[in-house]
Amino acid sequence: MPNTPERPRRVTIEPGGPLLVEGPVEVRLPDGSHATSRRFMTAICTCRRSRTYPWCDTSHRRRTKPDRDPK
Repeated sequence: MPNTPERPRRVTIEPGGPLLVEGPVEVRLPDGSHATSRRFMTAICTCRRSRTYPWCDTSHRRRTKPDRDPK
């Protein structure tokens, strides 16, 4: 997927979260394979906890149990 020369891609760094890239985007993985997203905005995992790597599935968020109301 070639980049369009009309304007640069916008990349947003989310502190403690994913890398947000205006799409469509193609990611080259360490094994040489490619993953493609045709979405208008793509979240790329930076913590490597995602089950859908290289795409973010919000695994970086802290998991907490909701408070239960004692009865």
